[in-house]
Amino acid sequence: MENMEIDTCKLLYNTERVRLYIPEYGRNVQKMVNYLKTIEDRNKRNEQARAIIKVMEILNPAVHLEEDFEHKLWDHLYIISGFDLDIDAPYPMPAPDSLNTRPEPVPLNTKPIKASHYGRNIENIIELIAEKEDGESKTEMIRQLAIYMRQQYLIWNKDTVADETIFQDIEKLSDYRIKVPEGLQLNRLDSGSTFSRPGHNQGKGKMQNMRYKNNKMRNKQHK
Repeated sequence: MENMEIDTCKLLYNTERVRLYIPEYGRNVQKMVNYLKTIEDRNKRNEQARAIIKVMEILNPAVHLEEDFEHKLWDHLYIISGFDLDIDAPYPMPAPDSLNTRPEPVPLNTKPIKASHYGRNIENIIELIAEKEDGESKTEMIRQLAIYMRQQYLIWNKDTVADETIFQDIEKLSDYRIKVPEGLQLNRLDSGSTFSRPGHNQGKGKMQNMRYKNNKMRNKQHK
């Protein structure tokens, strides 16, 4: 039996290929840009660059949501070319070092929260109220804050809470810069009032909705 040569196809994985500068545009755009750099005629090279920009715009439609998106597309073209592209573009080539510039760190508030069940936003509101001058406006702000704090308290502590406890918390969290006016009263809660944690009843609502749909389908089948 004669030996037969069997042609084997070797799979070429992307990990074995040259790394793409911007993978979002794909390898075909990278090949277009590589070919663009070999075109000797400058006018033809400029024309071909504009054609590639159009292709990139189609492949990345989300770029239209950004301001000055055309500028960004030309920047991407330069990046894909490895900053080695001699064309007459409407925008200058960005500096290669700009890609390695780290963003400014976001300042974080590392100050510990005094009362976790109220949260940091409550403390920020208390800081704002503490800077206000005494008067009817400040008294009303304190009252509305106390109502909201009472609600947050009952979310995480399933029990009743006295108004005086909330007033004491306000004064304590403000480092006693806020003095709750004497005689301040909060509206009464209904006996059936309940407060749930964020997202606590989402699963229950989905189950109820599913049961409603199933019952509706069964009723249609029996008709």
